[in-house]
Amino acid sequence: MKQNRNTWVIYIVAVVLLMLALSYASVPLYRIFCQMTGYGGTTQIIDYVPPMLNTEIPQRILTIKFNADVASGMPWKFLPVQKEMKVLVGESALAFYEAHNPTDHAIVGISTYNVIPQQAGIYFNKIQCFCFDEQMLKSHESIDMPVFFFIEKDFLDDPKMDDIDTITLSYTFFTVDDFNQDNKI
Repeated sequence: MKQNRNTWVIYIVAVVLLMLALSYASVPLYRIFCQMTGYGGTTQIIDYVPPMLNTEIPQRILTIKFNADVASGMPWKFLPVQKEMKVLVGESALAFYEAHNPTDHAIVGISTYNVIPQQAGIYFNKIQCFCFDEQMLKSHESIDMPVFFFIEKDFLDDPKMDDIDTITLSYTFFTVDDFNQDNKI
């Protein structure tokens, strides 16, 4: 009887530990899933710049709009340097966002992003981006942050993209909770 009770306790503890481990792993696993599939408007990340378009291939110009938000409790001023730009599908482009810390202490922030419409996210490839990297701004410091990107040529072959002429890249900055305010810079 006692051995049966001990077996149940071991099973329950194992299940609790497994669920705790899965809860910690869920955010990075979801981020990886979204980056691989483009789910939820998540852009793709790539390590190369595509070659220039051949003029014999059909070309299409898209309007890329840029949006910037800060989460509740984040005191930064955050905005895109340019509101929009015209981009040829397949060619790389460079845009900038600006962040300013108006407070009297250093703040560490981290950004997330998405693409609207969501179905275009799989074709939006970032070569360089500040997203998911901690950014520390000292008191009253400002920085420009680049986003180097391109719209994949497969965009032209997808019939679901025929009516899409505008894509919005949106970033939201959050404070990093575990930053120690006692170590002011």
